[in-house]
This record gives sequence, C-alpha cells and structure tokens, in this order.
Amino acid sequence: MRPFQELVAEAEAAPTEGWDFSWFEGRATEERPSWGYARAMAERLARADAALDIQTGGGEVLASARKLPTLTVATEGWPPNVAKATALLHPLGAVVVAAPEDAPLPFGDQAFDLVVSRHPVTPHWTEIARVLQPGGTYFAQHVGPRSAFEIVEYFLGPQADDPETGRGTRHPDRERAGAEAAGLRIVDLKAERLRMEFHDIGAVVHFLRKVVWMVPGFTVDRYRPQLVRLHERIETEGPFVAHSTRHLIEARRPEA
Repeated sequence: MRPFQELVAEAEAAPTEGWDFSWFEGRATEERPSWGYARAMAERLARADAALDIQTGGGEVLASARKLPTLTVATEGWPPNVAKATALLHPLGAVVVAAPEDAPLPFGDQAFDLVVSRHPVTPHWTEIARVLQPGGTYFAQHVGPRSAFEIVEYFLGPQADDPETGRGTRHPDRERAGAEAAGLRIVDLKAERLRMEFHDIGAVVHFLRKVVWMVPGFTVDRYRPQLVRLHERIETEGPFVAHSTRHLIEARRPEA
C-alpha cells in the first residue's frame, strides 16, 4: 500500500463539489440498492409535464435521465454545487434555482406533477405537498438511520440519536408519518442496509471531506492520530467496513 502521507495528500487535493463519486473507483465500494433509483426516476420523468428535483447536488443524477419534462427545475443550496449543476443542466433545458435547504421552496402552489430527490438533507413534507399538483407524485431515495455510523463512531465515539439534527433518526416509519401528516399518501416504501468498504485511508479522507455532515469539522490535522491508526489497521486487516442505509419512498398527493 502507498504511504500514508501520499494517500492523504491526494485525497485533500481532490475536488469535493457535486455528487460524482468516480474518484472512489478502485479505492472504495458501496452496494447499490436493488430498486435502481436513477432508472426508476428517469421512467417517471419521461411521463411528467413539470418536474422539480430538490437538492440536486451537482445535477448528475437528474442529468442521467434520457428525457426531461418540458418544465424541469432543480434546487440546490451549496454555491459550488449550484455552479456545477447550472453548467450541467442548462444545456439539457433544466433551470437551476439557488435555494437554501431549510427555506420554503421558491415556487407557487401546485406547480409540479412530479417532485424527485436523491438524498435530501431533510424532506420538508409540507412544502413538498404544497408544490405538488393533486394526483402528483414525490419519488425519492433517502438516507436511512445511522448510515455509515461505523465510520462516524470510529472518529467521534458512540453517538446517540438526535432528533434535532436528524442524526440516527431517519427511520422510514418516521418519514411515513411526516408525509402522511402533510396530506400525502404513501404508495411505496422500502429500505435496505448496504455494505461499504474503504480500501485505503485516502478514500476515508475524501469521503469525510465530501460528506461533511458525517464528522462535522473534519480536517486531517484535527484527526491525524485516528487516521494514522486506521491506515495501519487497513494495511494489516484489509478494508474498513461500514454499512449505509437507504430507503425508497413514493408518495402521492390525493386528487381531492
């Protein structure tokens, strides 16, 4: 295995904007959910008239769809991602709107017949219901409870569930209740736990720089002793294993 400092320096130099995870190829793996979110999303987009993608990241997942509705809008709150999504989606005819993740959606009532999202930080159910037309659909893949907590707790120690931040509490049943309280009807809800493997310490560093809410305030200097120990552990024992959790949710606004 390459030296610790070389792997870490390479990871620190890698760009983190957007949701392109190709940098991890050959260095980390994650099982994919059986339902194939991008494919299923694309099928629904092809049948929609007006669609909204909430928290689009760099726009990569939305751009993978073969056909977009005549009216397609994406929101994103992080400025580097806004720029990346704009460059990627504008040529496809989609509009990108800079909007904070915790603010009301900047659209009128009943503006869309389809709302999609992949890994929103927090689903704001009343806003989702408000912008959906009667009979409209919310289709999304969410991060589930205690996702990748093996790596979180390696650096931070045991973590209690925190309803204030959502950490550890993103259970499908809780989201079902939130959607139904907003007046939506659940059409489908399924969950899976998926194996992750980190094959070198650079992959760990890049992951924590990219997914910043996992270990808030992460820097290599701050966590160097833990990183060195983990590097030695991977060298002697093989990949560091964690598990992500994902759930697929499809909800519909009733016609009446």
